[in-house]
Parts: sequence; C-alpha cells; structure tokens
Amino acid sequence: MTVSEGNFAGGLDIRPPVAGTRSDAAMESGSESSVNQPAAKVAIVHYWLVGMRGGEKVLEALCELFPDADIYTHVYKPERISATIRRHRIHTTFIASLPFATRLYQAYLLLMPYALEALDLSGYDLVISSESGPAKGVLTQPGSVHVCYCHTPMRYLWSGFHEYRRQSGRLTRLAMLFALSGLRNWDQASATRVDHFIANSENVAGRIRKYYRRDATVIHPPVDLLEPTLQPAEDFYLYVGQLVAYKHADVVVDAFSRMGKKLIVIGRGEQYAALKRTAGPTVTLLGWADDSTLRDYYARCRALIFIADEDFGIVPVEAMSAGRPVIAWAGGGVLETVRDGESGILFAEQTAGCLIEAVHQFERVEKSFDPARIAATTIGFAKNRFKQRISNTIREWMDQQQAWSTKRTNSSL
Repeated sequence: MTVSEGNFAGGLDIRPPVAGTRSDAAMESGSESSVNQPAAKVAIVHYWLVGMRGGEKVLEALCELFPDADIYTHVYKPERISATIRRHRIHTTFIASLPFATRLYQAYLLLMPYALEALDLSGYDLVISSESGPAKGVLTQPGSVHVCYCHTPMRYLWSGFHEYRRQSGRLTRLAMLFALSGLRNWDQASATRVDHFIANSENVAGRIRKYYRRDATVIHPPVDLLEPTLQPAEDFYLYVGQLVAYKHADVVVDAFSRMGKKLIVIGRGEQYAALKRTAGPTVTLLGWADDSTLRDYYARCRALIFIADEDFGIVPVEAMSAGRPVIAWAGGGVLETVRDGESGILFAEQTAGCLIEAVHQFERVEKSFDPARIAATTIGFAKNRFKQRISNTIREWMDQQQAWSTKRTNSSL
C-alpha cells in the first residue's frame, strides 16, 4: 500500500519497540526477531537466491526486521534458501523464465538491467536493495525511500575486473572488454537512483566513494556468533571458503604442503580438483561442511588461515567468536575485524612465503592468545546489533522523507 494521510499523521512506524517494554528487552537479548509491524509497505530486492552465503544472511536478518516485506530477485532456488526467507512472498524477474536460468543465471547478466527496470515497485514506501550483483537499478517512486545495502560494487565490473579477465579464455576476455563497459556505465548511473547507501564495511564504503562518488553509512553484516571454546586446540590449522582464484586457497595449500603442517580445507569451487591433486599429505580437503561440523572444526583448530581480499569477511569473525585466533593477510575487511597480536596475526603479502613466516611467528607466541579475550572482540558483530542499527538508521531516513513530504503538502495548501 502507499502511505496514506493517516500514516503520515501517525508517522511511519518502523522503529523498534519503546524502551522498557517486554519487546524491547527481547530485542536487546536477541530473542525477538522483528521490530514493530511497519505501516509502510516494504520491498527487498536481492540479486539472486541460489544459496545461503553472506549476502543471504543479511537478507535473512532484513526479513526478520520486516516480516511482511515482499522480496524480488532474478532467480530463486527454494530448496537452497532458509525457511526465514521462504516465508516471504518472493517474486522473480523475467530472467527466471529463461532457459536453465537457475544454473546459468550469470550468463544473463547483460539482461538484468532490463529485468530490474521492468519491476513495478510503485506501491512501496521503502525499497531496500541488497547488492553485490545487479539489484539497485530498480525504478522507485518520488515519495519512496530507496536504501541500498551494498556488499560491494560488482567485482567483475570494478575492483576485480582485470583479475576476472586474466582468468578467462581469449574470447571471454574480448567479450568482457566490450560487453561489460556498457554494464559498468549503467551500474554507475543506477547509483543515482539510490537515496541512501549502507556499506558492509569501511573497505566497501571506500569503493562506493571511488566508483559511485557517493557516501555510505557503514553497518557491518550480522554474524551468528559461537560460544567460546574451553577445549585445548588440536594440532591442525583451518581454511574455510570457496575454492576460487580470488580467495587464494592455492597459496594456503602450497604453504602448508611445503611446511608439512596439518591443514583442513572446508569448501568447494572451481579449484577443488586441482588443489586435491597438488596438496601434500598433511593437507585434507573436506569439501562443504554443514554448520555443526564447521563449528566443531572452529572449536578444535589452532588458528584459522584467511588470505582473501574480502569485502568484510564473516569467516574470521565466526572463528574468533569461538575463541580461535586468525592468521590473515592484512587487507580488505579483515583490517576491521582482526586485531594484530590480540585476536590474530596479520601478514603483508598474499604469498606462500609470507604466510609461512606468519605461521612461524604465530607459533612462537601462540600461548599468549586468550580465547575469551578473542571472543570478546566479536560482540559488536552480533545479529541483534545489526538489526538495531539498521532499524534506527532506516527510521531516521524515513522520518526525514516524511518531514519533507509533510512540508511540501503544507506549502501547497
């Protein structure tokens, strides 16, 4: 529904419960999943729903905040999506009707701007786009508020363009050069359709300034924190993540094969088969693991190894919440989460040599790391903190829109 005169008179009620009520106490403890039912009609636009990764965890938290929101996406695999998200009304763009779309959706990237602009969102007062793939390019009404939660400007268009080209075949490299230039122009133009940007890290806020010339409010994504472990660490290190080129899992496997130290690798991806062939006898590739298995490995490892240039990086925060230190490359979102010497060891270059040196450094000071102290550094990334900040921030922006609309209405009387 659109905002009626009665809604304006009462205000757009998307704020958390009044302090001191039972609901407020529940919100602070994390036991209640939603804010008061909003009077505004809300749409959430997410790039694609084909699995539960970091972007979908953010979407899940937004669904808890706005339980009556409609969701729009390009393609949807319900069997791979959480029940929290599936409870919402989910609409797909015309991309979903194209051949093999749920498997080859990225092949239709150049059609996604048209698909987004074809969505009729004229009945919504608040539109939240969740973007690391095409989402923010929707057309909204003048009286609505469009907030983009940006996980990163699309890597294959901007910060990772040349790396993606280097990994591609000759024909793909040529096609990318011409085809993605137009998409990049559209992406930059569509940034002007957003009223307010939220970045998932200072790292991403910097990219938004660079590529879109826009400021962004930083709200770190929600993390399902674990209980700090009380058990002693076992004699192995842990790597968790997709086995794709930009994550540099090959560097980690090479380093631990050369050192002859035990490494458990959890994850799959295009590099899995090659890493399986080249890994030394002390390196074990497990493939994907369920949440309980992953929590078990977090609790038992000596340290997590993290070498990717991540937008934020949820995996290190999960490991630290279990009380385990992180040995990480000093770049990307890790600089906002891992404290050198307190919750982990940071090293300068994404090379096997630098990683080997960092592991040796860690082992010299390993006993100085306190699991409880490490876990305490992650409290600010809890889901209830994320939801409170999102709620308060959007409430402020909606109040500003309401004040502007009221002033405009009064001036015309």
